[in-house]
Amino acid sequence: MTRYLLKRIALLVPLMLGITLITFTVIHLAPGEPVDMQMAMNPKVGKEARERLTKFYGLDKPLHEQYFSWLGRLAKLDLGRSFSSDNRPVVDKIKERLPITLSLNIIALVLEFGLAIPIGIMAAVYRDTWLDKGITVFVFLGFAVPTFWLALLLMYFFGVKLNWLPISGLHTLGYEAYSLSGRVWDLAKHLILPVCVASFGSLAGVSRYMRSAMLGVIEQDYITTARAKGLSERTVIWKHALRNALLPLITLAGFSIPGLIGGSVIFETIFAIPGMGQLFYQGVMSRDYPVVMGILVIGAFLTLLGNLIADISYALADPRIRQQ
Repeated sequence: MTRYLLKRIALLVPLMLGITLITFTVIHLAPGEPVDMQMAMNPKVGKEARERLTKFYGLDKPLHEQYFSWLGRLAKLDLGRSFSSDNRPVVDKIKERLPITLSLNIIALVLEFGLAIPIGIMAAVYRDTWLDKGITVFVFLGFAVPTFWLALLLMYFFGVKLNWLPISGLHTLGYEAYSLSGRVWDLAKHLILPVCVASFGSLAGVSRYMRSAMLGVIEQDYITTARAKGLSERTVIWKHALRNALLPLITLAGFSIPGLIGGSVIFETIFAIPGMGQLFYQGVMSRDYPVVMGILVIGAFLTLLGNLIADISYALADPRIRQQ
């Protein structure tokens, strides 16, 4: 197991370098320069001012020199300074918004798996019944409905027409004057729509994976043996079949880790939530290379970490993988 773990960790370094190299190159090939974006609204800016700003940001150097300079700072855990007018360290900007995005996505992830697993199990147990067909329709709707369209639809119906829920931000203006329970309830109302949007599409997919895995398990011989011993159907499904059916979801859970950071661009922008997704969108629009690279590096690291956790979980669950 130790040899397997060390081998998987050793592969992370070249993968991470390759991801950063490709990402850095693609970002700089995108049309538009940070200096042009900043000076577009000020026609009085001369050529000398543009050149000074370009040199200040280090954009006058060749691309490979910029990359190795950025990589050297990254080795010291320095993500550089933002190209925006405040010129703040990227780490400080990320620290401010990271807790919001993590909290929002963790709640959505718990809701997603907490609902998808029972839904998938019921669809498998009651295969080819009206319940299974109804769940299948729900799954296809979840796959088909665009996230941004669903967000706008919910905002219009629950926020504008019914006026039940707020449609932007995390707090009501003047919420500091509320009691503790009032502040908690105010935050909960602001989170209902974003959490529903964040979990709906993935809920459909995970439930489908769960149904497929459960169907494969309940047809195994040991399940037939467990039923022949007189065990109740509840015990057979929830104790014996569920454990093995959850193995494919380990991979999905591992892939969900990077989504805790980078999977919230759309609904954070629509709902005006000051999280990492909104910061990434603003960085892309303003060609703020350090901010974009900082968020992408964190997302890439979490993706590799998620894959590593999934591999380790598989190795713990299946001894054959460790032996191979």
